[in-house]
Amino acid sequence: MKARSIVVYTVLRLLAFLVPFGILMIFPLFREYYWLAAIFAALIGLSLSMLFLRRPLDDVSAGLAARRREEKAAASDEEVEDEAGGR
Repeated sequence: MKARSIVVYTVLRLLAFLVPFGILMIFPLFREYYWLAAIFAALIGLSLSMLFLRRPLDDVSAGLAARRREEKAAASDEEVEDEAGGR
């Protein structure tokens, strides 16, 4: 798994939240109700990530799946060796 793909996805998700939050905080109503700005920014960020961040999410998911397969294969190899050595 590439650490770069995880970092890219994380930074893009943070930007998808922080940019709308910053824009909403410009308005006087949202300065008073900052929690409302956070909720709207979260909804906007979620929508943006679903629309535009599909590819980075697929890269991260594929890397995690490959890593899990490697760990499972290594664990099964060790079990086979333990059973063969124990007989």
